[in-house]
Order: sequence, then C-alpha cells, then structure tokens
Amino acid sequence: MPFTCGPRSCAATRPTTRKVVKRGNKSFAVDLHCHVHTPAADELAKKTDKPGSADWTARYGNPRTQDHQLKLRAQLDRKLTSVEQRLTDMDKMGIDVQAISTSPLQYYYALDPDLGRQTSRAINERLAEIAASHADRFVALGTVPLQAPELAVAELEYCMKKLGFRGMEIGTNVNGTDLSDARFEVLFAKAEQLGALIFLHPIGFTDTRRLTQYFLTNIIGNPLDTTVALAHIVFGGVLERHPRLKFVAAHGGGYLGHYPARMDHAYKVRPECHDHIKRPPSFYLKKIYFDTMVFSHEQLEHLVKLWGADHIVIGTDYPYDMGYYEPVDFVDDVKSLTRAQKEAIIGGNAAKLLKIKPRSTR
Repeated sequence: MPFTCGPRSCAATRPTTRKVVKRGNKSFAVDLHCHVHTPAADELAKKTDKPGSADWTARYGNPRTQDHQLKLRAQLDRKLTSVEQRLTDMDKMGIDVQAISTSPLQYYYALDPDLGRQTSRAINERLAEIAASHADRFVALGTVPLQAPELAVAELEYCMKKLGFRGMEIGTNVNGTDLSDARFEVLFAKAEQLGALIFLHPIGFTDTRRLTQYFLTNIIGNPLDTTVALAHIVFGGVLERHPRLKFVAAHGGGYLGHYPARMDHAYKVRPECHDHIKRPPSFYLKKIYFDTMVFSHEQLEHLVKLWGADHIVIGTDYPYDMGYYEPVDFVDDVKSLTRAQKEAIIGGNAAKLLKIKPRSTR
C-alpha cells in the first residue's frame, strides 16, 4: 500500500492494487523470502562492546569461512542496500513484489533491550522507506527486539499500525531460548490479534562446534535450526493456543517439512508429547506455510504432496549466494503441478497472506 512519509516514519494511507510486471503470460509473482541490510543499525550496534546475536565472526568458527563472508558481504553490498539494483534484479527474476525483511545478521537479539529496540526501529524505518518509494513493488516485514518481548510487542504494533507492514521476520530462537517459551506468549497473542504474518528465518544452528567446516553452519545448520524451532512451536502448543497465527518457514521448513510422520508416531506412543497439544503434530504443521528454497523439483513436489500447493510460496533468499534466482521458472517447470497450483505458489498464496491485490495489465 502507498505511504505518506515524514522524516522518521511512514504511515499507510489506503489499499492499492499491484501492477504486474509484463512477462508474457506468466503469473503474478511474489517473493516472500528476500533481505535488506541497514547500515544505520550497524552503527547503532557499535555503541556496545557486547556482540550481536548474529555476530558472524563468532558463528563461523572456520577462518576460511570468515574471510569468505567478509568478501561476500562487500560484493553484495549494493544488492542489499540499493533500491534501484533490487528493482533491476526483481525484473530479471520475474518478481512483481518483494516482501522485504531484514538480513538475519541484523537480528541483534544479544544486545541490551533498549539498544535492541533502537536497532529494530532503524531497520524498520529503512524498510518503510523502501516500501514507500515503490509501493507497487514492495511490502515489508518488520523486525522486533525479541530479547525483550514487551518491547517487541510495542515495535510490532508500530510496524503494523504506523508503517503499514504486513508482519514480522523472527529468528528460530532467541539467544538459545525456544519460541515456545512462556515469555513470548504476549508477542504471539499480539501477532494473532493484529493478523501479522510471521516469517521464520534462522541464522545458523545454536551449537556450531561440529558445523565449523565446509560452511555446514549454513548448509545444514540453517534448516536444522528451523526444524528444531518448528518442533518446539508445534509440541510447545504455540499453534494450539494461537490457532490463527500464520507462520512462513524459510528454506522449505527445514527437515521437518519433509518428515512429519515420526512426530505423529511419537504423539501416539509418548505421553510427554501430549503436554501442550490435543491433536497429532501434523494437524498443526498443516497451518505452516513453506517457501520454495529447496533447490530441486522433487523436494518441491514432496512439500506440495504433504501440505498442499496452497501452503507453498516463492522464496529466493535474495541476494545471498545460497539463494535461487529463477524462482518462477523453478515452479513452472514442475510437470506434476496444475496451472492453478503453479499460480498459487508463484504469487497467489503470498498475495493472500500479505493482503496484496494483484491487477493484471494483460
């Protein structure tokens, strides 16, 4: 939606439809997994000697990987910060609308609460500026200081009510604390009340001691942490208590999106699996949405078979090297999907979740 912008904030004015990029007969396309970096938040984080929760120098224990990450960050700087470059790349990818969210490297959950609030606000105002600059191409998902749930609630309200955001991106744990912990109940209750979409995105795995080689902290660490997070969300009763929450899980939902049967079996035979839920785990997993960041058609087909085409959305992980940048063709090339299923995955499902009204120019 368009925004009226002041020097420090942008406020939503009225609903709008989206102009479709002209790409022949291809479907309206929405990328729900793409990132922005905010240098101003980096500067704020320097006010403390305490490292942020996503401090890559600590997370990537292998010096070789640390060095490569530094070089990669410099190479990607323009893509992470320039709106013009982003629009050019979106057109190349055939993406009509991006739901922009912060780089997970800027969660800053380990900072003191007030500084975490400041970095979140700086990031959210930058996301709002981008969304306002091209209201037909961007919507935003905010970030919140999860280390202080009450502050996170206030920031989510600011994002949804003042900035016109569609939800928030959150990490898969908060300094090692799982999202089913009682302290986060107030935030999930507010998200449910506001109708805020929750994009669940990891930043490596909590215990990196065995993952320092071969970039394993990302290759298997990211999907592994999402797997653990979703397991806690399900077994911990988050979706039992808040059935109207809408979660989108990055990277195809990690490994859990492909292996729910073991959870259902445990529910049948283990009493501790009944502590917080009244139905089999797959009942709650069916409420989750999964992105297409799985790299193979067979994996995508399996997600569709398990959860339905109506629960899959495009994700590119733009602009990182672990992303995939032919997202529309990736879906279109799956022969087992109907045209209606493909259109839903490419943009229809995300449009509903993000309250976008596409308008075709054809």
